[in-house]
Amino acid sequence: MVDRPDFATIEVDPDSLHADDAGTPVVSAIIPCLNEERTLGICIRKALDAFARRGIKGEVVVGDNGSSDRSVEIAEALGARVVHQRVKGYGAAISAAAESAQGKYLIMADADDSYDWSNIGHFIDALDDGAELVMGDRFAGGIEPGAMPALHRYLGNPVLSTIARWLHHSPVHDFHCGMRGFTRDAFRRIGARSPGMEFASEMVINAHRAGLLIREVPIKLYPDKRDRPPHLRSFRDGWRHLRLIIAHAPDTMYLIPGMTLLVVGIAGLAILAAGPVRIGGWYFGIHFVALSATATLIGLSAILFGMLAKVAIAIYQPVHRGRIVPWLMRGRPLEWLVLSGGVLAVAGFVADVLLALHWIFVGGPMEQSVHLTFVITTACVAGMSMVLSSFVLKLLLDTLDDRRLF
Repeated sequence: MVDRPDFATIEVDPDSLHADDAGTPVVSAIIPCLNEERTLGICIRKALDAFARRGIKGEVVVGDNGSSDRSVEIAEALGARVVHQRVKGYGAAISAAAESAQGKYLIMADADDSYDWSNIGHFIDALDDGAELVMGDRFAGGIEPGAMPALHRYLGNPVLSTIARWLHHSPVHDFHCGMRGFTRDAFRRIGARSPGMEFASEMVINAHRAGLLIREVPIKLYPDKRDRPPHLRSFRDGWRHLRLIIAHAPDTMYLIPGMTLLVVGIAGLAILAAGPVRIGGWYFGIHFVALSATATLIGLSAILFGMLAKVAIAIYQPVHRGRIVPWLMRGRPLEWLVLSGGVLAVAGFVADVLLALHWIFVGGPMEQSVHLTFVITTACVAGMSMVLSSFVLKLLLDTLDDRRLF
């Protein structure tokens, strides 16, 4: 669920924004950093000034990703706490800083001054009003000239956000906005682990999967103040976002189309198993048998891969709200897949042998049984696919069970 709040109507209890313990920060500003000496100090000062204006206890945590310039020195001189992350990548730096943060609320944004750290109040208000993840929306707030390359503004971000909204049924408008806020508990439940730029997509996908309350706030994007090219690589990082978005959508990408193809394919094989048919003047022959067999096998494979993907996601996703994985864990998928797949495969192999013996010893035109041969061969391949995938599924389910025990 995504809500765009009217901040004029939000009633915030000022006392709720002050820590009970004077030494514990209420808000942690999370800043990933890799050689940002030119702009890092600006962002830290803005965050600290925002804390002072609201009269709250806050901290700045810089996730340094191996800076070789004066970034670490500048951060420490301004009172920020620096967490060093050896694993390279935007997501790795964010994760290290967020895990070290002490605040009730965590707000993240880049160190290039393209996001205005002075305006974190909207994020704090939304979090204090009950939101668990607050997304900035650059397209609603405005993009200053030169702040975003035309390729990203008119193609990359809109296309990736549209695909993500479709595959994950998400109403979030700006899927890849780098300024966002979340509670400490929400970050734990999100459990994003991607080390690179795709971390931003994974956060939103996992937040939806965990059932978190998500809100959007309009923010303005400004040209960054750096004197060097950004770390972002358009096509490389765009592909990393896209592959993660697709891989994390087993329902839409695997299960739904797989079930559709399987039903259509089986129906076609059942109708055409005995030979060609005419329906309403249309002739359906061997080519349609081949299409039906293809649809059946692709559909079955998609369903099996979809189940594997669901379990794989659940292994490292702390909160899983789906029904398929709990159903698989309660049942005995190895046994029923081996049994049903084995019966199907054995029956197909036996029928194939009998047909071959008939052609050898009895003779007769082979064309009369070609349709039936397609059906039998499809049964053999489908059965073996079920048997082999069942053992992989069992391995993943055992891993998931061990994770939950510990």
